[in-house]
Amino acid sequence: MQQNMKTIPDNTAVRVALWRALHLQVDAPPHILEDELGLQLAAPEANWQQRPDMHPEGTRQARLSIVTRARFVEDLVTAATDRGVRQYVILGAGLDTFALRRKDLSSKITVYEIDEPSTQAWKQQRLAALGYDIADRLRFVPVDFEKHAHWLQALANAGFDMNSPAVVACTGVSMYLTREAILGMLQQVAALAPNSTLALSFLLPKELLKPEEQRLLEMAMKGAAAAGTPFLSFFTPAQMLELATEAGLKNAAIISGSDLSNRYFTGRKDGLSASGAEPILVAAT
Repeated sequence: MQQNMKTIPDNTAVRVALWRALHLQVDAPPHILEDELGLQLAAPEANWQQRPDMHPEGTRQARLSIVTRARFVEDLVTAATDRGVRQYVILGAGLDTFALRRKDLSSKITVYEIDEPSTQAWKQQRLAALGYDIADRLRFVPVDFEKHAHWLQALANAGFDMNSPAVVACTGVSMYLTREAILGMLQQVAALAPNSTLALSFLLPKELLKPEEQRLLEMAMKGAAAAGTPFLSFFTPAQMLELATEAGLKNAAIISGSDLSNRYFTGRKDGLSASGAEPILVAAT
């Protein structure tokens, strides 16, 4: 059983990694994010680009949402590092490659990746097989979110300094959690040292989306349910701000799809833009 856990990757994590690579292969430059290391980790079949969930046009909005939110978080980490922050926590890290790819930043900070034990065991196995030297700047923190929702102690056990500020990123995760679980997560973030920063992406309710975004959401919901990981939570911006306040976070703000498009897609002539379906909550402690 343990062996199977180490050799079967999380399907959602693999899909995200492939979409990040597909952005470089099918979207015109300038690219929002340059990441093909996740493709190396995933090691998909030779014809992976022909998979239905990799169709260049059919997955464009989802693909752009993935790379845009990742770029936004990395820009937050850059700004925090410039302020002297030296800790970065990724909740639901999956096949994230920041620590290996952005050595200009990871050489200055300690990266803590929190995810399910099976996903992390598989990822470490793949990194070893590819010959990557996992420096002490990258710490794996296996947490079974169903049985151990309180991850702060696990983080501390991995060497995290509770008295120093951090950046905490949680993208593409909240839709799989209940409101109560998300509130608990936010309360734990609020307990971190002052001047810590949180970036949390969330899905808008269907009725707030454009028709094309509604269609894509319905497809995503159907796929998630079929995989046994149904979407559980949707929030309006006002509801998410209310949740952040209830958790004890400060200076909460919502970064909308329009905000992201203005930041990363202005001046493009190919019509690419950020998705409006997945805003980002940014808040502080």
